[in-house]
Amino acid sequence: MSTITALTTQVYQLFIRATPEAIWEAITDPAFTEQYFYGTRIEATQERRRVYAIDAADGFGDDPILEWDPPRKLIHGWKSKWNEEMAAEEPSRVSWEIELREDGTCLLTLVHDQLEGAPKTAEGVAGTGWMFVLSGLKTLVETGKPLA
Repeated sequence: MSTITALTTQVYQLFIRATPEAIWEAITDPAFTEQYFYGTRIEATQERRRVYAIDAADGFGDDPILEWDPPRKLIHGWKSKWNEEMAAEEPSRVSWEIELREDGTCLLTLVHDQLEGAPKTAEGVAGTGWMFVLSGLKTLVETGKPLA
């Protein structure tokens, strides 16, 4: 097992040429998420205080929103329901933080942590797992077209 897959706190950062509001919408609106998040329509709303996969048949589901601060920060629970072994693990946490920079770009930081009780999830989302999602989000927000 490589070192990265064993990390119980995974941090990913990328710069996006877009407004914080556009990035927030891409993270929380199912019309956007289905274009970069493995085809899944994920909706996050303050009213429901849940991150909900509209097409939950693919194994994503209903996770609690722990912090809601549009368009700067979203923190929610995470359970990898698309895999039986991962679904049996403890829940973890995902934080999205959007920081507007002086040059008009934004720094998006995603932290997936509390993975101590979810080693298979940690391995499954490490490296290319989250990077595919984040690369797709960046491409979509900047160009209006999906990555793949």
